Amino acid sequence: MSTEAIDFPAQFLELMRQALPNEDDFADFIAISQRPLRRAIRVNTLKISVAEFLALTANYPWQLTPVPWCEEGFWVQVNDEQIPLGSYAEHLSGLFYIQEPSSMLPVQALFAAQEMPRSVMDMASAPGSKTTQIAAKMANQGLIVANEYAASRVKVLHANISRCGVVNTALTHFDARVFGASLPEQFDAILLDAPCSGEGVIRKDPHAFTHWSLDSTEEIAQTQRELLVSAFHALKPGGRLIYSTCTLNTIENQQVIASLLSTFPDAVEVESLASLFPGAERVATPEGYLHVFPQCFDSEGFFVASLRKTRSLDPLPHPGFKVGKLPFQPLPTKTQHLIIEQAASIGIKWQSSLSLWQRDKELWLFPKTVEPLMGKVKFSRLGFRLAEVHNKGYRWHHEAITALANSTTTTIELTAEQAAEWYRGRDIYPETALPKGECLISYQQQVLGLAKIINQRIKNSLPRELVRNGPLFK
Repeated sequence: MSTEAIDFPAQFLELMRQALPNEDDFADFIAISQRPLRRAIRVNTLKISVAEFLALTANYPWQLTPVPWCEEGFWVQVNDEQIPLGSYAEHLSGLFYIQEPSSMLPVQALFAAQEMPRSVMDMASAPGSKTTQIAAKMANQGLIVANEYAASRVKVLHANISRCGVVNTALTHFDARVFGASLPEQFDAILLDAPCSGEGVIRKDPHAFTHWSLDSTEEIAQTQRELLVSAFHALKPGGRLIYSTCTLNTIENQQVIASLLSTFPDAVEVESLASLFPGAERVATPEGYLHVFPQCFDSEGFFVASLRKTRSLDPLPHPGFKVGKLPFQPLPTKTQHLIIEQAASIGIKWQSSLSLWQRDKELWLFPKTVEPLMGKVKFSRLGFRLAEVHNKGYRWHHEAITALANSTTTTIELTAEQAAEWYRGRDIYPETALPKGECLISYQQQVLGLAKIINQRIKNSLPRELVRNGPLFK
């Protein structure tokens, strides 16, 4: 963690003095901004329960402190720094996500009501912390359209949803301002974690203010207003829209929401988040938003607002882009049964909420709830690849194996040393007798892949991009 002194721009300090008129609060803000940020993790309940995770890691050199607004979240103090958090077996197999607690707040707000949304859009989703948190809340049911505008970040987004076993997503790569016109009133819930000036992440990134200016803040706020209008049009009547930023000024927060309220005064209601969790009232604004300054919970700074759409809107003009023909075809029922049977023979099973499609020799699984959107928008990645057809049957894809396969009696359970060798891309030579052919391998009862057994050797099949170097778990 960096301990560089922060050089705050004068105009930023003036904004903070207005937001924090109490001199003690302002002094606390300046002081905590100079302190390193506490690390935190979120347990991925798609793969393990919180209780099971705590039991699994009980003897680790960690001190876990619960996050008050997220029962899956924990601040973590690591007493043995030899192994980075990202190199623990539980992280590599997707049992937890390294995530700052303040960034867990928007998804908690999204699911604060009793009704469970069937369709959710995450409008600015990379690197995937909130998308994977949404998927866990939905138990991999329904549909998440995860959009990311920056091409360089789409690959990272896909890698994280794959590691965490998320199967109900469709990825898009657009400027999110198009969705209000191209997908009008399609989603039960929308999260707009808007691009912002990033003032709240100063404890993690002391260079966050390198390009900060009041003019750039106003420009960002204009983009945020346009994104928020787009999100509001894409939301179904009765749906919930969460607007959040990791910045602190009112220009990008309260004033952006005020613009939407003035544009659609009879179509939007603010839902108070003051009772979202015990202690939320400490950071709640008079309007019912959460404005989290770093000193409040010893965290990053964050802003969260919850909005409800009360009536339908007149549609916007369609952006006019061409979607193109979908290069996939649904499979005949007889063929589907054959594939399901073959997959089950090695321990791969999936829920009825997914459907089989084919592109050339590739077999894919799509969330059924995405089908009404096909032809309306171009997806950069739809569902995930299950297998490839070849002359001897099916070659199962690693992503599908780790997401769908369960440990069975035919699974080879590796030791910690063997599992580390697997993640380093090396073959494994157990001393015990091995079955012939292909077999699932696992560690901590989490499937790591499907390996070929050749003469008492487990041939490594880990995709090259997942191979790890450096220190790993012991």
